[in-house]
Amino acid sequence: MPETLKLIFQVLVFPGGLFALCLGLCLKGFERRIRARLQRRVGPPLLQPFFDLAKLARKDTTIPEGAPACLFSALPFAGVCSMAIAAAMIPITGVHLAPAGLGDILVLFYLLAIPAIVLMLAGSASGSPFSAIAFSRELSIMMAYEGPILLVILTIAIRVGVSQGGWIALSLNDIIAYQQRYGAFLFDPVMWPALLAFLVFFPANLGVAPFDIPEAESEVLDGPLLEYSGPLLGLFKMMSAMKAGVVIGLGIALFYPNAPGGALGLMCFVLKCFVVSSLGVAVLRTSMGRMRIDQAFRFLVIWPGILGLVSLVVVLWRY
Repeated sequence: MPETLKLIFQVLVFPGGLFALCLGLCLKGFERRIRARLQRRVGPPLLQPFFDLAKLARKDTTIPEGAPACLFSALPFAGVCSMAIAAAMIPITGVHLAPAGLGDILVLFYLLAIPAIVLMLAGSASGSPFSAIAFSRELSIMMAYEGPILLVILTIAIRVGVSQGGWIALSLNDIIAYQQRYGAFLFDPVMWPALLAFLVFFPANLGVAPFDIPEAESEVLDGPLLEYSGPLLGLFKMMSAMKAGVVIGLGIALFYPNAPGGALGLMCFVLKCFVVSSLGVAVLRTSMGRMRIDQAFRFLVIWPGILGLVSLVVVLWRY
């Protein structure tokens, strides 16, 4: 029973649930602030994402006529729950180990796909033509980036597994322990192609520029979220914030998890998340415009795919 309660705490409070939500909202607030400064604007307060959620919680929810009410209402809950579980699976060096009861890195890989699936189903359930367009765009982008990130995960898992005398290591705890002993993959030239592939994957997975095509406000009016309002829209905002923390945390675990233990280790993890968010999201969104869907699909299939494949071949050849 204590193990069960510990698992529930990890999913609902720390590092999933409440902690992941607060971290994700802070990352989004910080990102908006950095973007405003780069554009010579004052920008919103750092806590603006929290204020937005509080505002949405007080508003009414409207379900479109003809939409299946149960599915329409359940989808955002499914997205938030998947990200709470995924956040609990992200190890924080010296503070939190990934619980074995939730699965390994392949389970996390599937969980990261759920928000995109939820958005596609939400768009199809609303009945809006804009949402239908966003559905096809989201599906195309998802099909393009899933292959490269799988190659990155296999590269790291094989590198760690073979070095430990086995074949493949799917535990994030083992991957972090290996880097603590032999050095972070961030500084290993053999792993740089995989790192570059991940750096292309994470803005595409988060749906930020130049890959914010499914929710383009100027084209499809926020796409799948067009018909959502009130608390249900707030749940989608929560899902998006938690997903940002999960994807960035996964990148830290895969390439630069080294940190001291205790409270200092937690501070290092949070600091790394803010650095990646400011450099990899805020600067990218400010400096680049939106790609067309055909451009994004070709780019994500070709370049990250080639980088991931090169890294996998080099690891298989050397190790």
